[in-house]
Amino acid sequence: MRAVVSRSAPLLACLGLLAIWQAAALMLNTDSFPGAWDAIKAIPSILGDQESLINILASIRRMAIGFSVAVLVSIPLGLMMGRSRAVASFFNPLLMITYPVPKAALMPIILLWLGVGDVAKMLVIFLGVSLPVIYHSFQGAKAIEEKMLWSGAAMGLSAAQRMIRIVLPAALPEILTGCRTGLVLALITMVTSEMIARQSGAGNILFNALDMGQYDTVYAMIIIIGAMGIGLDAAFEKLRGRLVRWSEPGFEIPLSFA
Repeated sequence: MRAVVSRSAPLLACLGLLAIWQAAALMLNTDSFPGAWDAIKAIPSILGDQESLINILASIRRMAIGFSVAVLVSIPLGLMMGRSRAVASFFNPLLMITYPVPKAALMPIILLWLGVGDVAKMLVIFLGVSLPVIYHSFQGAKAIEEKMLWSGAAMGLSAAQRMIRIVLPAALPEILTGCRTGLVLALITMVTSEMIARQSGAGNILFNALDMGQYDTVYAMIIIIGAMGIGLDAAFEKLRGRLVRWSEPGFEIPLSFA
């Protein structure tokens, strides 16, 4: 019974939120705040329109590229920072300067440099994703016991081999936590960049609908973007659980397969 309740809790929470939204819309009775049912009814028309679908797929493509490049760059950098004081001393001041700056605030400067194309938007996504992945990779590598590295060195492993065969697997749970945070930030920065550089994408659909007073479409797009975030987070969490199942509390490593 508890398992059923636990699995259905997210669905019940969403239904409760939609019910509150519908009740609030009926109470306020204003065109700028349509009910949840009106927004839901607008979703099929958005997903059924070829141009809107192309825009949404373009957003997903930008997010996927920006996220992938950020992960490929940030994980090695974070691991090296965690195991090398020289690398950490060089990059820490740069990260401390860029971390508090909202990535959307950099968008006008990036547009001046790179124009309003996909590269500028993917760069904003890259910057938004990089910092949490670097931080968690750094923390994961820093927490590794030196005895493990000494044992690897005694077995003849080079520094690069120790990084790949000892540091990376041991830091993987922390790395994936950073990637999960970065995935959510990739979605946020994707929509934000498309709102500022309005050529195509989900953010462009949302703001165009707002300009034309199509408030049901605006809220429908918010639901679609939210559903994308929930779906991506759930899929990544499932993948993370499989990759680092050994690190979960209560997991027992089998000593015999007899």
